[in-house]
Amino acid sequence: MVTTEGVELLGGNIADVQDSYEYLGIPQANGDHEEAVRQSVIVKYQHRLAFNVVRTLVIITRRSACLNRGSVKKYLQVFGSCETRSVSQLHICLQPYLSSTNNANVNLALMDESEPVPVQLGEKRSCPEDEEEDTPSKKPKFESDHKNGGPPHQDEEEEPEGETNDGEEDGETFADMMKHGLTELDVGILKYVSDHEGFSGILKERYSDFVVNEINKEGKILHLDDLSIPAEAAEEIPEAQSQPEESDVLTEEQKKQLGELQHFKNKEDNVSIEVMDDTKEKRTLVHKAIKTQFAGLETKTEEKEGRKFIVAYHAAGKKALAAPRKHFWPKNRGSFCHFVLYKENKDTMDAINVLSKFLRLRPNMFSYMGTKDKRAITVQEIAVLKITAERLAHLNKCLINLKLGNFCYKNHPLKLGELQGNHFTVIIRNISGTDEQVAQAMTSLRQTGFINYYGMQRFGTTAVPTQQVGRAILKDNWKEVVDLILKPRPGAEKEFLVRCREEWAKTQDPEAALKKLPNKRCVEGQLLRGLSMYGKKNIVTAFGLIPRNNRLMYIHSYQSVVWNTMVSRRIEAFGLKAVEGDLVLKGTTAHVLSAEEAESCSIHDIVMPLPGFDVIYPSHHVGKGYRELLSADGLDIDNMRHKVKDYSLAGAYRRIIIRPSDVSWEVIKYDDPRISLVHSDFEKLENKPAPVFNKEGKYRALRMEFSLPPSTYATMAIREVLKLDTSIKKQTQLNTTWFN
Repeated sequence: MVTTEGVELLGGNIADVQDSYEYLGIPQANGDHEEAVRQSVIVKYQHRLAFNVVRTLVIITRRSACLNRGSVKKYLQVFGSCETRSVSQLHICLQPYLSSTNNANVNLALMDESEPVPVQLGEKRSCPEDEEEDTPSKKPKFESDHKNGGPPHQDEEEEPEGETNDGEEDGETFADMMKHGLTELDVGILKYVSDHEGFSGILKERYSDFVVNEINKEGKILHLDDLSIPAEAAEEIPEAQSQPEESDVLTEEQKKQLGELQHFKNKEDNVSIEVMDDTKEKRTLVHKAIKTQFAGLETKTEEKEGRKFIVAYHAAGKKALAAPRKHFWPKNRGSFCHFVLYKENKDTMDAINVLSKFLRLRPNMFSYMGTKDKRAITVQEIAVLKITAERLAHLNKCLINLKLGNFCYKNHPLKLGELQGNHFTVIIRNISGTDEQVAQAMTSLRQTGFINYYGMQRFGTTAVPTQQVGRAILKDNWKEVVDLILKPRPGAEKEFLVRCREEWAKTQDPEAALKKLPNKRCVEGQLLRGLSMYGKKNIVTAFGLIPRNNRLMYIHSYQSVVWNTMVSRRIEAFGLKAVEGDLVLKGTTAHVLSAEEAESCSIHDIVMPLPGFDVIYPSHHVGKGYRELLSADGLDIDNMRHKVKDYSLAGAYRRIIIRPSDVSWEVIKYDDPRISLVHSDFEKLENKPAPVFNKEGKYRALRMEFSLPPSTYATMAIREVLKLDTSIKKQTQLNTTWFN
């Protein structure tokens, strides 16, 4: 067993190490593992709460030769303990951390990359199409995950072959690697509206600490509370009473074979079922039973030696996606099946992609009112065209971290922005503020609100902020656009992206760079594919291969920086009162306030424009600052139309102060930092007990709930409460100090 001495530098928290072994299914009796962990902690990680560190080091030091060198390198990069990208340098980097008894094991681990990797991280995935994600490193305070990726690492030049590295002196901590990231200052987030004293805390230490429930257009907070199929669905099937049940047409042996096929990734395998009673009705029942009970399988009828078989197989390839089988759809049933999607630690589009693969649909057959955070538990409404509730409900048997329920049929899809907002339940762990400080901060949030800044997730986490790309697009500088997206950048990324960027910098050959990418659907892959097809002299067309939403994200990011900056100036100049020259909305039209009108207006009525050709600007000196700011970036505020219509900015108006509704809070105490402090919808459905809080617990957490309108950032509300910089860069630095 693991000894206390072996983990004394973890603050005596022996449970963390034991959980690491349990998590991986590794016997605890092996002393070599313990020694490797102990030495690694002594050399590199002399702080508490090193659960993820220990877990990863245990993986690396497994005595069996089951890790390929790519896997070892990935785990090292997660924690920044190996700054080189050269596989040949890995052993050198590992030596300072491992005992001599394990060096032979590391040599075995550095095998050829073509060998299999039987190591499983986390829970086993049951869904064949659910692509594995990289193991996340410990999240810094306040990080909000989004499409632009996770925490970057320091991207340094490869060391010359044969040059030794003592491992520790030149190594970088995660905080060092984040030195190229953005801070709030970089994107115009400068001011607070309250005067209470801030305090520290950890947000999203667990993804279950951040729960988002969508508020639909009727104002109802959505919950997953019903997994049953609507009654009308069963009534709509004619002849149902005269036909045998679907479950009766398949034998137990056939169900077992189909279940195994469903979870295999080899899509060439199949299961053949002979139809003894060869009638069309019997074959139809078998086809339907397979498709409804075993999501992801397609069927066909084949004749062999005069006998008929129904062959079940995995649907795959473009043909299956482009031409899904058409099914009978009753005229009296709404064309769209609406359902509530509950997801954990998964991006909305990732979830849609998983569902579309299992149902053999294009992702655009699904509609929704808004995308939700990845590192969170979220509940939202989804609609899909002509897919039965029965087929959707069967997916619950094999999906991990996704649940579907509350089914109903309607005649319309969902539209982006139709929602009234989102309701948030947020846990901020290990808070330092007194109960009085917490009450003062939350009362201010409820009564006054917060500045409606665009949050840090709007601007990306890499060393090349999205707003820089957006500015280059607006300036029609397409060479700079390509350079910003494809050039090598500080702050490490996935290794294939690093190789792709290096190839582009070296050869400027889009085809050669594209070959370095295993996944061609990322932004870089789409751009390189466009450059390969249309040439480097037709960049506008090549750039058009990137999905429209991604392209518009860049210019909207630039607008957001301008808006944040000008709102900070407005708060600095005039504080929290309406003044002459401010703008308010009358219907959808902006109106400039006179001095007399300003007396009767509240700060909550004031809006500021995002720059564009179809907006007006405040008439006071802050409004005139828009022209100066855009001129400094080489843009003409009087000419915001672009040669390419998609990139013409009409502009919009946004309230500068938001006051949340339904604000409530409590300070809770707990002993175990690993337990969830929120009772989720899924746990309620499973009849799992709600978390019990120990009034004498050694840790304190703030549990806060509030509702916000669409396009408003919850992290900005939490920023106002804690008065801490919410950027990954700053939060990583704070976490590192706290750990030490």
